[in-house]
Amino acid sequence: MPFINVKIIEGVFDSDQKQQIVRTLTDALVSIEGENMRGVTWCVVEEVASGDWGIGGQPLTTADVKALAAGVGVG
Repeated sequence: MPFINVKIIEGVFDSDQKQQIVRTLTDALVSIEGENMRGVTWCVVEEVASGDWGIGGQPLTTADVKALAAGVGVG
């Protein structure tokens, strides 16, 4: 049984977007493994507290992710 675990920083995605993540990733995996596996493909979206995620030794916050999505540099 496939298990997809997605970790995101809290406050970046709303409920509808998280549901879309689940649907889209499940569809992607099913396109590889076959439709019969849809019912046993698990997908969990976990939120990590803002600042508890780091890249290159630097904490990443909700505001940082939103700035990146808007095309603004972080730093």
